Amino acid sequence: MPDAPTQYQNPLITRYASPEMSELWSPQRKFSTWRRLWIALAEAEAELGLPITAEQIAQLKQHVEDIDFDAARQYERRLRHDVMAHVYAYGDVCPEARAVIHLGATSCYVTDNTDLLLLRDALRLVGGRLAGVIGALGRFARQHRDLACLGFTHMQPAQPTTMGKRACLWAYDLALDLEELEHRLATLKARGPKGTTGTQASFLKLFEGDHDKVRRLEELVCRKIGFQQSYAVTGQTYPRKIDSQVLGVLSGIAQSAHKMATDMRLLAHRKELEEPFGEEQIGSSAMAYKRNPMRSERICSLARFVMSLESSPAQTLATQWLERTLDDSANRRLVLPQAFLAIDAVLLLLRNVSSGLVVYPKVIAKHLDAELPFMASENILMAAVAAGGDRQQLHERIRRHSQDAAAVVKQQAGQNDLLTRLAADEAFAGVDLAAVLEPSQFVGRAPQQVDEFLADVVEPIRARYPQSLDAAADVEV
Repeated sequence: MPDAPTQYQNPLITRYASPEMSELWSPQRKFSTWRRLWIALAEAEAELGLPITAEQIAQLKQHVEDIDFDAARQYERRLRHDVMAHVYAYGDVCPEARAVIHLGATSCYVTDNTDLLLLRDALRLVGGRLAGVIGALGRFARQHRDLACLGFTHMQPAQPTTMGKRACLWAYDLALDLEELEHRLATLKARGPKGTTGTQASFLKLFEGDHDKVRRLEELVCRKIGFQQSYAVTGQTYPRKIDSQVLGVLSGIAQSAHKMATDMRLLAHRKELEEPFGEEQIGSSAMAYKRNPMRSERICSLARFVMSLESSPAQTLATQWLERTLDDSANRRLVLPQAFLAIDAVLLLLRNVSSGLVVYPKVIAKHLDAELPFMASENILMAAVAAGGDRQQLHERIRRHSQDAAAVVKQQAGQNDLLTRLAADEAFAGVDLAAVLEPSQFVGRAPQQVDEFLADVVEPIRARYPQSLDAAADVEV
């Protein structure tokens, strides 16, 4: 469709997704794949003895890409059938081969096998994007493996962790998503030439009842289109369970991305962490000082869209009556491309953000220092006992000092003065409070866990996806 400002344009194409993902789901890619499938079928049928000549196949190969879309549209207006419209349009430029195009096949031979090929290519593209994000987070985690920061449970201050360990949490969610994606890729199969209701009756007729030739036809076609196997049984379509499983993978990636982007938005609010911000970027049209986390917000927005799409393939699967019903078609035309376009945009943004995160260690230390005296109270108690104090009496003193300090913070908006109170209490005179409060004593094995995670999880992913290690492209909009 031409660029017309008076007509709706899908923002997934115009603003968010990559050219690669947009091209993958384009009409040119779809319908040229139909033609390659017709060639694979004709070649296999010829190899098994049907009267299809080398000249006919050569003519088909000459016109794979030069699709006359206007002619196909005119045929479809007359025929009310998209596959037959393209059969006719292909036959117009391949007159010698017209009679053997689509021989013995049903529409789902081209539509479903094409969708499976597109799903495979799209999953591979998404897998590379995922690996790129995981690699970027791994670099960030290594850089900040020791940077102690306040941990949170229930969104309340909790035991400290490190910024590197927190990044590993984000990366591990995505690594689990990648594992699921790779499983779906490894188990993806072709539909093959299964016939109108999956019984291969038309092909059995073509080969005069020779079951072995029909089996060999399916094997040949599958190999020609790049699959080692086809689904064991089908109705008219490949199992719509596959769409549901694939959308489950995309939704899982969206869930992980949404969680990470939400965490970044919370940390930006605390001024501990920021996403990249362009030198001339405007955060608000009214408030010139603003540095809004717009990329993280957009990640959440697009991720929510992907998560919402997961229900459509599930319902489509559940309502496929008997051997198939066509109420899947319009839904799948919308859901499959848009889910991949949106998750592509999410991962582009996530890679961009992960590669340019800005950390503010002094703010992180300030927030940690404000809470650490409370968290260190048990360590202080043990140190005072070791210096000769009575455990129960010391516990009571710490309890009273802690409550008084908390009142200063909550009721007077003052600073946490627990350490000052304890330093002035003779019962704790023998305790080196500065040593007890060293942040590294409170992060447990977080730095070592970062090292182990990078070695055991991230590095194998980087080795499997070396092409994903290139620098992330800038996000323009």
